[in-house]
This record gives sequence, structure tokens and C-alpha cells, in this order.
Amino acid sequence: MNATAARTWIDALRPKTLGASLCPVVMGAALAWNDGVFAWLPVLAAFAGACLLQIASNFANDLFDGLRGTDSGERLGPQRAVGSGLVTPAAMRRALVLVLVLAAIPAVYLAMHAGWAFAVIGVLGAISAVAYTAGPAPLAYIGLGDLFVFAFFGPIAVGGTRAACDGAWTTQALVAGLAPGAIGVALLATNNLRDRVGDAANGKRTLVVRFGEQFGRGQIAFAHAVAAIVPFVVVVALGVPKGALAAALLAMLLMPLSMSIMRGRDGAALNRNLAGFGAMLYLYGIVFAIGTFVSGGHR
Repeated sequence: MNATAARTWIDALRPKTLGASLCPVVMGAALAWNDGVFAWLPVLAAFAGACLLQIASNFANDLFDGLRGTDSGERLGPQRAVGSGLVTPAAMRRALVLVLVLAAIPAVYLAMHAGWAFAVIGVLGAISAVAYTAGPAPLAYIGLGDLFVFAFFGPIAVGGTRAACDGAWTTQALVAGLAPGAIGVALLATNNLRDRVGDAANGKRTLVVRFGEQFGRGQIAFAHAVAAIVPFVVVVALGVPKGALAAALLAMLLMPLSMSIMRGRDGAALNRNLAGFGAMLYLYGIVFAIGTFVSGGHR
């Protein structure tokens, strides 16, 4: 594989978005540590499973959007592997199948270690990752992509990582998971706001296409606000260590990301906001975890 081909496949992974996998896993691990049940292997398995399912979703998105012509040369974001002709559909299909097979390994381990719920999550996650842009009614094309991102990279990921350690699905983890789910939605909605014209022309009826530009801008600001509020809820009402409020502070410091969108930033300029929300996902989980470690303790 030459350098150009390697770069193409790395870009197809969409590494800037993989914080959607890291953030909730780090948060769930911190909550498990605070509860005195943290275990490295289950947490690593949870991360591997989440990351592989996200990569599968990215590959499926690249493949099926490319086949539909949604990722045309007129797109405002980075070029896609299949849409640009740099990777053949057959090669992307093989890569997608390989990633899904690999994702089954941590799912099976977690199901055996922490309960059958992980088998269900693995199966539903794999189906949703492909159905995001494939099939007669792709989730992203009928306005359900936001729900998929919110659930699987929010409460399910945080709660699942915490449960991976001892099988217990806690209210703390599920509520804390609202935050990374919301940031993931802000990231997706920003992408959909940028691409709304091309999406509408290709029949991709995202929420922004369905309900309009102003709805999309408000959705992003609301999701950002949720990320800022959730740490206060879990600290005040659910007994999470006070250091987790550092994540709320981070979200507030990054409010210019959503405020610039509310003020009308549009087109290719939104790529800066996408990069910002991607970085926010990485940082939010790390700050939440560090704050929990510093101010908390094994129960």
C-alpha cells in the first residue's frame, strides 16, 4: 500500500470524529473507578467495540453515500473515499465486513463477562451502523441519524462501559451519558447544516433538511447547553464527585462553537466548528474523568 492509499484509508476512518467513542468510555470508566469496580479488560473491550462500530458506520456512510452520489465533488467537507473514486465500492464493502467481524469479538467477550445485554447492544449497534446509510430507509436519510448517535454514543456507551465492569447499569452513568450523546448530536447537526443543500438534492432528509436551517442552528445550541448542564445534574442529584463539574466548565468555555452558528456561520466555514466539536468530545471525557479521579474515591 502506497502513501496515498494509506492516507485515503486513514481519512476514511474519520479519526477526528472518534472522540465519540473515546469520550463516553472514559466517562464510564471514571464512574466505575469511583464505584470501586473498575477493571481494565472490560473497559478496553468496551472501547474497542464502540470504536469499531463507529468505524463501521463511517465506512458504511462512505460506501452508500458514495453509491448514491451524495458525496459529490461539490461537497463542502473533506472528500470521501468512494465518492471521490479513490476506493472502489467493492474494497469498501470488504473493509466494512472486516470491521463488523472484529467488532463481534469484544461484544462476545462482554456478553460472557457482564451479561446478555451486551450481545443485544452489539447486534443492534452493527445493524444501526450499516442501516445509517444503507437499505430502503437509511436512518440518516429519514432523519433518525441523530437518535442513533445520541443513544449509542451517549447513555448506552457510558452506561455500558460502567456495566462492563460488574454488570450494573447505574442511573449515574446513564444520565452522565446524556452529555456525550448531546455533543455527538451537535457534531452531526453541524455537518448536516453545512451539507443541507446537497443532502436535499439527493433525498437525504436529515432533521435540518426536514425542519429547516434555523431548527438546525437551534438544535446545535440546545445540544451544547445539555452538555454544560448534565455535570451539574449528576453532581447535585446523583452524587458524582464535584470534580466532574470541570466538564461543565469546558462546555461553557467552548460556547463560541455554537454561538457562532447561531449568529449565522455557514458553508465551508462550519468545518471549523466541526473540528471544534470533535475536539470537545475528546476533551470533555478526559476532563470529566480527571475531575472524578481527583475529587472522588472508591466507595
